[in-house]
Amino acid sequence: MAVQVEIWTDINCPFCYLGKRRFEQALAGFDHRDQVRVVHRSFELDPTLPAGHSGPVVAHIAEKYGISEAQAAANERGIAAQAQAVGLPYRTEGRDFGNSFDMHRLLHFALERGRQEELLDALYEGNFADEKPVFGDRERLIELAARAGLDAAEVRATLDDPQAYAEAVRADEQTAAELGATGVPFFVFDRTYGVSGAQPPEVFTQALERAWADRAPALQVLGDGDACGPDGCAVPAADDRG
Repeated sequence: MAVQVEIWTDINCPFCYLGKRRFEQALAGFDHRDQVRVVHRSFELDPTLPAGHSGPVVAHIAEKYGISEAQAAANERGIAAQAQAVGLPYRTEGRDFGNSFDMHRLLHFALERGRQEELLDALYEGNFADEKPVFGDRERLIELAARAGLDAAEVRATLDDPQAYAEAVRADEQTAAELGATGVPFFVFDRTYGVSGAQPPEVFTQALERAWADRAPALQVLGDGDACGPDGCAVPAADDRG
């Protein structure tokens, strides 16, 4: 049985982008990586945003945290430096933020098609590396899905149906709440161990090793009596009392 790693993320979240790469670094060095199943789960950072909403991310950060736009821009440059350290492109100017519900619906659609990882990477690349915005633009979303190897007509049909995969997104968000996740990224290993945030790779390595060890715990021998082995059988000592 494979170890299952569930990762709750949002496309708006830069630390989800970083956390995915750091987890992948840990997974690449894990001896049993071929027996790890990764599933990406939905978490909207701001589910109150109206459908189609988008806006400049620096202004949004400044308003949300009560800081100046200059401070918000400096924060973005700091995140860009962290991204660069793990080989990820990160554009600090001109990015947007917005409603991500349709993106999450498409990630569930992509999971069924075996292309979830590819779609998530395409969405992250579109948001954090490309010049063209990703939020509030349906055709852009279809373009990115096609980049991930999904059929554009099927993607369009999914977006046309507002109920398609909507319950799957809400179920993920409900599960996150039940597990105590208040932010993302949030990593859950076999529903036993949780890792919150874009931690260093060694933290993910530790969680993988613990989850793997729990699958086949070391045998505890409760008794040690007479037995036979390759060299023969243990012979009880002779009774000299007769």
